[in-house]
Amino acid sequence: MTRIQNPLTSSSSDPQHHIVPGGHGYAFEVQKDTSFRIIDLHGRQIVDLMAWVAPYTPCGEHLSMSYTRYTLGGTAPPAIGECLVTNKQEPIFRLTADACHTHDMTFMACNPAFYAAMGLPGHRNCAENIAEAMQPFGMRSYLEATSVDPFNVFQNTPDMSLKDLGCSRPGDFVELEVLKDAIVAVSSCPYDVVWISSFRSLLILSNADFWFEFESDF
Repeated sequence: MTRIQNPLTSSSSDPQHHIVPGGHGYAFEVQKDTSFRIIDLHGRQIVDLMAWVAPYTPCGEHLSMSYTRYTLGGTAPPAIGECLVTNKQEPIFRLTADACHTHDMTFMACNPAFYAAMGLPGHRNCAENIAEAMQPFGMRSYLEATSVDPFNVFQNTPDMSLKDLGCSRPGDFVELEVLKDAIVAVSSCPYDVVWISSFRSLLILSNADFWFEFESDF
């Protein structure tokens, strides 16, 4: 059993949590003025995160890495207190806690063509994971997901010469304050061609201002 204490002030709200199996996706709604947390249960698991301002439409307002890079003035991930922004250049999430401090804002989501080019047709991939999870919200094709570059949580692309691409430790987490009503989709990245992701489960918590505990899925 692992217990983590939120560094923020505790709340009486009950946690809502979901374990995302390794190599799969999950989508969930969040409301303005709440928060959610993504936790790497086992370490070295990269997470592709996308989000759309609710309600979802294929051409609607969404989390944008290019606009975020412009707003932050570079490719370095946000520091605590800084925001991720949308394609309307408006804040959608504020980073409020970060145990890893290593994330990527430059790489696309892995997709069917990405694996087919390596001789691996049919390999699970983040674009289809997210499209599958977003079906109840109206997404019809993985191509709708590939039009949005993800925030790659726990991915060490800019500094891979200094430490592993997947460098998060068991229990590492990020916490995001929600600034717009949104639909969030995540993929526990299934890339296993070289050692980057551990292909293991994640824990997602919303209204994350509390104590919580979880068990390994082994």
